[in-house]
Amino acid sequence: MIVRDLYLKMLLTATRRSPVTALLGPRQCGKTTLARLFGQDRQALYFDLESLPDRRRLENPELVLGAFSGIVILDEIQTMPALFSVLRVLVDRPENKARFLVLGSASPAIIKHVSETLAGRIEFVELSGFDLQETGGESWQTLWLRGGFPRSFIADSDEDSHAWREGFIRTFLERDIPQLGLTIPAASMRRFWTMLAHYHGQIWNASELGRSMGLSDKTVRSYLDILTGTFVVRQLQPWHENIGKRQVKAPKIYIRDSGLLHTLFGLPDFQSLLAHPKAGASWEGFVLEQFLSFARPPEAFFWATHNRAEIDLLFMARGRRYGVEVKFSEAPLFTKSMRTALVDLGLDHLWIIYPGKEIYPVHDKVTVWPLKEIAKLSDQFG
Repeated sequence: MIVRDLYLKMLLTATRRSPVTALLGPRQCGKTTLARLFGQDRQALYFDLESLPDRRRLENPELVLGAFSGIVILDEIQTMPALFSVLRVLVDRPENKARFLVLGSASPAIIKHVSETLAGRIEFVELSGFDLQETGGESWQTLWLRGGFPRSFIADSDEDSHAWREGFIRTFLERDIPQLGLTIPAASMRRFWTMLAHYHGQIWNASELGRSMGLSDKTVRSYLDILTGTFVVRQLQPWHENIGKRQVKAPKIYIRDSGLLHTLFGLPDFQSLLAHPKAGASWEGFVLEQFLSFARPPEAFFWATHNRAEIDLLFMARGRRYGVEVKFSEAPLFTKSMRTALVDLGLDHLWIIYPGKEIYPVHDKVTVWPLKEIAKLSDQFG
């Protein structure tokens, strides 16, 4: 069993600091296991809101929860959004001694009025699948192919992992999205998701995608927002700088879990992945997710101009600007595009992350860095 100590510490800090903590992330990423582990040595009440008996126990939630003084865990709270108003009432009572840990598979943007109802009372912790800090740097090939969902990563074979991910996609489309009150045909969303996979790592173009599917820009935008709000797609926003150059102003799109991306591509094993024309784009998204998982910058962007200067990731730490460039190459080069980004953005340092083994400089402000050592990057800017 992979113990997720970092997230346990984050939950401990958040529950001490705020009366309500929301543990958010995609279905099957380990939220329930983590919450049960967090509550096992504490006075805790657990409610699975997809369980009919537990829903019945909460028919009068103020009465049931009002006198409790431990940790109350409410799993899949997006299925009972009315509970957010109840929590506001409970945590505002002077005599309240409980702390509430709510688990959800949809962002506050999808669950209407959550942020407004609990403003100033709730702290968010986002849980993703396994990352290289948890699985070990030498496991990067397996993690890249299978993705970070626990059951996919620990499956007995690549075939079993692929079958689990295919089942996840089907269940997500046929059950999870309708549970959010969204009436979208599963076949239409599957088609959109598959087409979106082929735009992985590219600039979002609603008109182009809409024409391909015979849908309006507004419809494909709503589909994108749903997949983003359920943590399966990332929209990486562009950075704008007053530098006298035309800059890209639309987000980049990534399928967040590399395993799901490979299932949408129909890639069952590592050799199939390496031979696929989108292998480089898949690698880029995988590395960016790994970096964001451990670095956790408050904000992250990409930067690109219309004359093709670009940087894959731009973030700030301690008042300084840093960049990350991802290359699927054993010997990445310092390019003209990187030089332009260093100058135009005033970067303090740029790291090129690649699948090799050695750390070495290619410029006084540019270092080539192996993915398996990515956790050590925090020593460079933390």
